[in-house]
Amino acid sequence: MTDTITAETEAVHTDRFGTVHPLPDAAAEAQVRAEDRAHVFHSWSAQALIDPLPIAAGEGSTFWDYQGNAYLDFSSQLVNLNLGHQHPDLVAAIQQQAGRLATIQPSMASDVRSELARRIAEVAPGDLDKVFFTNGGADANEYAVRMARAVTGRRKVLSMYRSYHGGTATAISLTGDPRRWANEPSDGSVAHFMGPYAYRSSFHSEAPEQEAERALAHLEQLIVLEGANTIAAIIIETIVGTNGVLVPPPGYLQGVRALCDKYGIVYIADEVMVGFGRIGEWFAVNAFDVVPDLITFAKGVNSGYVPLGGVVISQRIAGHFDTVAFAGGLTYSGHPLACAAGVATFEVFERDGILERVRDLGSRVVEPRLREIAAKHPSVGEIRGAGLFWAIELVRDPASREPLVPFNASGADAAPMAAVAAACKQAGLWPFIHFNRMHVAPPLVITEEELVRGLDIIDEALTIADGYVV
Repeated sequence: MTDTITAETEAVHTDRFGTVHPLPDAAAEAQVRAEDRAHVFHSWSAQALIDPLPIAAGEGSTFWDYQGNAYLDFSSQLVNLNLGHQHPDLVAAIQQQAGRLATIQPSMASDVRSELARRIAEVAPGDLDKVFFTNGGADANEYAVRMARAVTGRRKVLSMYRSYHGGTATAISLTGDPRRWANEPSDGSVAHFMGPYAYRSSFHSEAPEQEAERALAHLEQLIVLEGANTIAAIIIETIVGTNGVLVPPPGYLQGVRALCDKYGIVYIADEVMVGFGRIGEWFAVNAFDVVPDLITFAKGVNSGYVPLGGVVISQRIAGHFDTVAFAGGLTYSGHPLACAAGVATFEVFERDGILERVRDLGSRVVEPRLREIAAKHPSVGEIRGAGLFWAIELVRDPASREPLVPFNASGADAAPMAAVAAACKQAGLWPFIHFNRMHVAPPLVITEEELVRGLDIIDEALTIADGYVV
């Protein structure tokens, strides 16, 4: 059960896990809920069918509601809160910057913007040493595509079916998952392909290396059939995020790089979700020994404390615009408050050894525990991931690998996953649920004790999923 308190029993409350809660405030909760329902239009939702939970505060890996219920944030909100709730260094950096220079237009030079760009360039692979700042991940992908089209003089872009690249016009067209459907037609010069997914191979592969080989052959065939000289870019999430935490098999990303070189195509690595420490690397491509032409980022660059994203640009792409104007810009590009939080993020990562601790917790705590869970629960078809980014894929039938719920399930069809999620919340953990998967993506500052406790909650909740196994 979640830890609850009443104003009548305690003036100040610390729960059994050491989390300090605000006092229950029914009046404040009612006001937040009423005003939200009356005036806030929520994304990706049927407005009359939702009841958003009012949140009172957060700290570290925990947030709590107005009833005093504490939740371990195992989704890092939207896999962006890498340094957790209310990190004092990020809060202080924003406050100090606001007191010195709250904002400045992007056509002027800003010390904090320049410092963050330098720091990003220093950890990016190869010769990617210029940064174009945006307000988030969707517009980062929009502008990366715009750069590729300008440099190549071509229009088409290829992306995976199992992908999400954002909600703006071109980004939603790049997206392969069902969020694209209701927004079509948009950018008609996008074609989708099947990426590697060994557990549910579209290529009837029997080993990861074979999956990579056959997926690359499929991609090259698509390039030829679409017309290589019409394709500006291929955009790939280095590790597919919401659509499965799909880690590319050995050789796949190098093969994509080789195909791009062969046909003169720009390789865009979408690292909006996996950049800045999520798998224990500054950029996930570093773990796969591949250098793209453009890297898009957002989320973890400053944990979303102030909206920020961007494109890291190779010398070849940047050089095209030395004497040719880049046709794009944003009023809040490289906002000083956002960049101040970004610089502070680098300082925290370096001081506290965040990359090293993510690799350690992933290999020493998460992976062994998830393997135990998989062996225990017949509903677990596969676990996969790296660092603090994992997926637990749930099935009705381990032999046939039938998903626990149908693809893009809703309503009664999605009830089994909803029941698992409800059990997690009841036990004090806020899960990341998508289709037939539960993702493990807590803040990178989570303590080992919290991490173990969260995994224990998931272990117990999966007994509910086991009840649906045939």
